[in-house]
Amino acid sequence: MLFQKTIVKKYLALLPDDVVAEAWQKYQLYFLDKNIQANILQSKEEQFQEGFLRELFVKILGYTLNPSPGYNLITEQKNETNAKKADGAILLDGKVIGVVELKDHKTTDLTKIEAQAFGYKSQHIGTRLVVIPNFEKLRLYIDNAVDQRVFDLYELTVEEREIIMGG
Repeated sequence: MLFQKTIVKKYLALLPDDVVAEAWQKYQLYFLDKNIQANILQSKEEQFQEGFLRELFVKILGYTLNPSPGYNLITEQKNETNAKKADGAILLDGKVIGVVELKDHKTTDLTKIEAQAFGYKSQHIGTRLVVIPNFEKLRLYIDNAVDQRVFDLYELTVEEREIIMGG
């Protein structure tokens, strides 16, 4: 099981309540805003790629985007073994631990992107996470394509909020 409740609770207890509340408020103001949703749905992948990473990963989840000092999120991350690039990568100590392969909302079957995303994952030693969003839904994998979780970014539930942000 991808998200065992006892493990999730253990790690969520480490997050300060005020940080979680602030992140949830930012999330609601942006991703649950019907006007913003409509504008996102009009955007092509290339138009909103950096914006999506900035809004969700930086402003809400707390990652730092390159070129800011101490960054742990980068766009257009080249594979270690070839010239292909993932749309984004999550870093830990300068090493890729997760790849992000973005699509626009017209790509409704995120399963069709698995081979591409896992191809990027396999080109980085030690990478465990694969994230495939289409600006409306986000699919998260750990280690393999079997264990996954899909989040509806426009209708996130409190239970899912607890998994993503804590409390």
